[in-house]
Amino acid sequence: MNTPRPATGNGRKVFLMSTIKPHKGARKRFRLTRRGKVMRPAAGTAHLRAKKSSKRKRQQRRDKLVHPTEIKKLKRLLAY
Repeated sequence: MNTPRPATGNGRKVFLMSTIKPHKGARKRFRLTRRGKVMRPAAGTAHLRAKKSSKRKRQQRRDKLVHPTEIKKLKRLLAY
């Protein structure tokens, strides 16, 4: 997967490392703030809203912070 690819320059072969690509699944689900925090959408908003209180539904509209133990892993997946 990460095999170097040849590049031409000054008549010599120079090997460039392959690019780091962000994980598309993580890119769709998480976002980075300007300060470097990782935000995620609230869980439990897909269905069964009738039984949930208005307060609970209102609070679930906002994004939540990702737990500190997961941040390093997600930043690696998001890459840029």
